[in-house]
Order: sequence, then structure tokens, then C-alpha cells
Amino acid sequence: MSDEVEPGSVRVRLDLSYDGSGFSGWARQRGRRTVQEELEDALRVVLRLDGPAELTVAGRTDAGVHARGQVAHVDLPEQVWADQGGQLLRRLAGRLPMDVRVHRVAEAPPHFNARFSAVWRRYAYRVGDHPGGVDPLLRGHVLWHNWPLDLDAMNAAAERLLGEHDFAAFCKKREGATTIRTLRTLRWERRPDGVLEATVRADAFCHNMVRALVGAMLFVGDGHRPPSWPGEVLAAGVRDSAVQVVRPHGLTLEEVGYPPDDALAARNAESRNKRVLPGAGAGAASTAAGMGCC
Repeated sequence: MSDEVEPGSVRVRLDLSYDGSGFSGWARQRGRRTVQEELEDALRVVLRLDGPAELTVAGRTDAGVHARGQVAHVDLPEQVWADQGGQLLRRLAGRLPMDVRVHRVAEAPPHFNARFSAVWRRYAYRVGDHPGGVDPLLRGHVLWHNWPLDLDAMNAAAERLLGEHDFAAFCKKREGATTIRTLRTLRWERRPDGVLEATVRADAFCHNMVRALVGAMLFVGDGHRPPSWPGEVLAAGVRDSAVQVVRPHGLTLEEVGYPPDDALAARNAESRNKRVLPGAGAGAASTAAGMGCC
């Protein structure tokens, strides 16, 4: 996965959104419908490419997870981009299914890499606690929790999780992948319609991390655990059977952040560095930019 573009090619950034309800996640899987396959096939057809259009994505979302601000890049032949780039957005709109939309295409700056250049990803998780259930028009994007939730207690719990930690207690472990992450934002707000919305922002996320964090905070919000409990689970460093990974449909990738163009190369190198917590042994090391999602 190079940051350098082959001679005769141009790197194109795509900003896209999708409703994850009908997909088995982002990444291609044999016999399953995925966002990557839909988009790569559409690019190949509308641009009449001889070979596959291989996408690199900012973060692979799991089955059922939505995206409003996903970012990917693809390397295209210079002549194809020069001849057809101006019509690519419109052609994709005509080819893609209605649950995937590309809303911006542009030539990427030098050294841009959708995955390794990212400095943070921001997700939102939405929960309804109305005793009558979730508005039917929102049911595909809002989880119903059938206990009233205490917003202040959930935010008190969230504060104890901020910063750089090993989030092994809230991640599905993968061989060779680090669970060290820097959680920059974690807060809950109640919208005017009564839906509770969590904003979660970190440099990267490991598998199931956001949904496990949400599950722990819901257990606090409904009074089953004190606000100190999620922080205690984090410090213990092992999965607690009481932490439930909530359903994926409440989760949306909202935005991916990148540095200024002149800092892209440095960021790519930093993302590939081995990462350990202060005082940790070498066995805890791995690259910082994990591809697992939440």
C-alpha cells in the first residue's frame, strides 16, 4: 500500500456515504454484498477500465454500520482521469445502488493515503430511550434501549475513558494488531427529539471498540453500574462479560480528519510506526493505524 503513485497514474480521493443496512460491511467478501465491491465494480464499468479499480479506505466499517463521511482513494490512469474525471461523479450516481453515494471526487495531493494519512475518525452512535420505542422512520439508525438513561452519569463515565490507553477490554482481539488508541472525544448529548447521541473521536479504532464502549455506558446510564465502572474495566485490561457490544445500526462514521497537504508524508510515516504505551514491553507494539472498525 504505497503513498507514491505509479508513473502514468493519478490518485483520486472519493468522499462517500452509505446506508449499511444491506451490506456485510465495507470489505469484499466472497458471496456477500459489500460497499467496496459495489463501488469498485461501478468504477470499473463507468470508466471502462481493463482491470480492477482497487480502493483504499480510511476505515473498514462492519456489517450494518453506516457512513456519512467515509473517504477512499483509487489510482487511475492519467489519460482516463483527464478524459473522464469531469463526468465521474454523475456517472457513478447513475450506476451505484441508492444506498451508496459518492458526493465528491478530486485529484488527491501528493502523498495522500486515505488510510495512513488520517489523523482521526469521528463516529456517532444514536440511542432512543422513549418507553414507546424509536420513531419508525429512524429505526434503521437508532438503537432502542428500554430503560431510561441518565445523560450526566454516562458523560461522567465517558470522561474516565479519554486519552491514550490500551483498549483491549473493549476490543475484539486480532493477531498482530495493537489495541492502543488515543480517545480524543467521547460525550453524550440529548437531541431535541429525545434521541441520545454519542460523539466518539479517536486517532483510530480497533474492532468493536465503539460499540463496546457504548454498551458499557448504557449499563451506567440505566443504573446497573456506577460511572466509575467503565474506567475500572479499561484498567483491568480484559474483556468483562457484562460489557455488551451493541447492535451496529446505531453507528455512523461521520467524518475523517487529515492534516495539511505539506504534512501528509510525515503523517503516513507516523501511522506506520510501532506503538507502545510508556513502560509497556515490545510485545504490545503494532502499527498505529488499524483497519478494524467499531
